[in-house]
Amino acid sequence: MSRISPVPLSALPDSLAATLERGLQSGMLSSSVPVQVWAHRPALAQGWLALLEQFHFHSLLSERVRELVRLKVASVTTCQVCQLARKSEEVSEEDIACLATDSDRFTPAEQAALTFAGLFAGDYMELDDKHYVALAPYFSEPQITELNMYCALMLAGGRMTYVQQAY
Repeated sequence: MSRISPVPLSALPDSLAATLERGLQSGMLSSSVPVQVWAHRPALAQGWLALLEQFHFHSLLSERVRELVRLKVASVTTCQVCQLARKSEEVSEEDIACLATDSDRFTPAEQAALTFAGLFAGDYMELDDKHYVALAPYFSEPQITELNMYCALMLAGGRMTYVQQAY
């Protein structure tokens, strides 16, 4: 049970309800509950969802890389809700089972992104120039910037949902 009471769906402002519906339909969101909790601050909830939509619909990173990164962050933070959610069919259960290794099932670009995401979420003080150098052959500077931002959003969102028990 959520630690903060979810706002009933019928009480959501129209714009937030529409964004929530788009998120659920597109697979960007796997549950309405976190948004219903955030709806106590509708403008902030709308802003958070607008940022998620930018990543979901206008990303410079592939859907597969984003999903691998999201799941890698979830594996480090041990948020079971985040680990169980599936937001892309481009990542198989076999892929997920190999997230903890340098499996050859991942491309060098995916391995570099997964290493970065794992350190970002779990041991960020170890991230240094060599990790950015490792990303550079596969990702442009705008993509690396987005990867940083996406890791931050996934870390924060997963942690917030877990702490609030908004699932």
